[in-house]
Amino acid sequence: MAAIDDALAAAQAKLGTEVGVSEWVTVDQKTIDTFADVTLDHQWIHIDPERAAKDTPFGGTIAHGFLTLSFASKFAYDCFDVAPGQTMGINYGFNKLRFLNPVKAGSRIRGRFVLAEVKKRSDTELLRTNQMTIEIEGQETPALVADWLGLAVFAA
Repeated sequence: MAAIDDALAAAQAKLGTEVGVSEWVTVDQKTIDTFADVTLDHQWIHIDPERAAKDTPFGGTIAHGFLTLSFASKFAYDCFDVAPGQTMGINYGFNKLRFLNPVKAGSRIRGRFVLAEVKKRSDTELLRTNQMTIEIEGQETPALVADWLGLAVFAA
């Protein structure tokens, strides 16, 4: 049996189960400011703590939604193993993504993953869909939820 078939069988056995919870990451103002510089998104709700404290319901600055989403890669490294014979993993996109709760500067976030689907696309590719939740420490409502697709590529 090929490595991809072993990986498919192992993934199918985990369908519907939680496959990982990442470590917590602090989203501080410096990280928010750096993201604003890189993306050229300098909206004041992200980079002006005094104005954000005064003029928003958040009590201070909040992270960009795309900054929060960007931590998904780090969370995946915490949670997913590389299958024997797998040569790489590729971000394949999202079927659904919703930003539910802003991440305030200084908050800690983490990723939680449930394997929802796995398909063999070819003799060298498995397409996995994980339900990803990015949680905010101490908050009932998560920062975001998404159906994240990842392509696992295996040696021919």
